Amino acid sequence: MKKGVLDMLVLRLLKEEEKYGYQIISEMKEKSNGRFALKEGTLYPVLYRLENDRLVESRWSEPTGKQASRKYYALTPQGETELCEIEKVWSEITDSVRMIMEES
Repeated sequence: MKKGVLDMLVLRLLKEEEKYGYQIISEMKEKSNGRFALKEGTLYPVLYRLENDRLVESRWSEPTGKQASRKYYALTPQGETELCEIEKVWSEITDSVRMIMEES
């Protein structure tokens, strides 16, 4: 479950704009009120797998001033399609869980 959830969350964070790794970690932590406080060793294998599956693509930025170059990740058209499918399945799962949990 965790692997699929992390994939879904990373794809969702990349939906609006490209981001670099630390930015993804920070946004995920902030938007989840600290529940998803990933370490780089957890995030980067997810990003590499998504890239291998052609759901995201990466590019290196040019260094500017004292800022080193960063590797940015962006959602591919295939990644957008996959995210839509994942969100649909996630919605069905959460609805089903909610129905069971509210049953008494």
